[in-house]
Amino acid sequence: MLRLVATGAAAALFVTASSLSFAQSTSPGMQRMQGQGMQQRVQGMEQRSGASDWNTLTDTRINIIKSALQLTPDQEKYWPAVEKAIRTRAENRQARIANAAQAMADKSSGGLVQAWRDRNPIEFMNKRAEALSQRSDDLKKVADAWQPLYQTLKPEQKRRLALLSIAVLHVMGNAIEQRRWADEEDSDD
Repeated sequence: MLRLVATGAAAALFVTASSLSFAQSTSPGMQRMQGQGMQQRVQGMEQRSGASDWNTLTDTRINIIKSALQLTPDQEKYWPAVEKAIRTRAENRQARIANAAQAMADKSSGGLVQAWRDRNPIEFMNKRAEALSQRSDDLKKVADAWQPLYQTLKPEQKRRLALLSIAVLHVMGNAIEQRRWADEEDSDD
């Protein structure tokens, strides 16, 4: 049992770390891109990280969670709602990333200096608030979908789910720290 949990946690760490490092690795580079080449670079990134890659990543995450929980037949009936909420959240995240990349490409077509001159902080705050609201709604839907299933989980299943959650948070913290280091290194150049 412990070996299964450890394997599931290691797999979750690997999948989460690889996706976070991919997502984080594009951000500093996106900030440095300027001019007409920006549109081409964004299109190249979209091709490299297409929908099938995101879907594969989402499928892997879902399979890890489901495998770690070892749901009983009675619990299985609650799983489709959880899976649908996870997939919807992932799709919305992918759309937000694509929209942000396209917005950067559009604004950077005139150059970085021009983009800074034309910035509108009120528009930025409104767009940020809208994005945070969407993320909040998605997370609430995931929590609502999990609630009926979570109530049926046995104590060992709850511990496995908690372990996966802690492992994911740990990996996310490491990815954020790595991004900060990379940003600091990039600013030193």
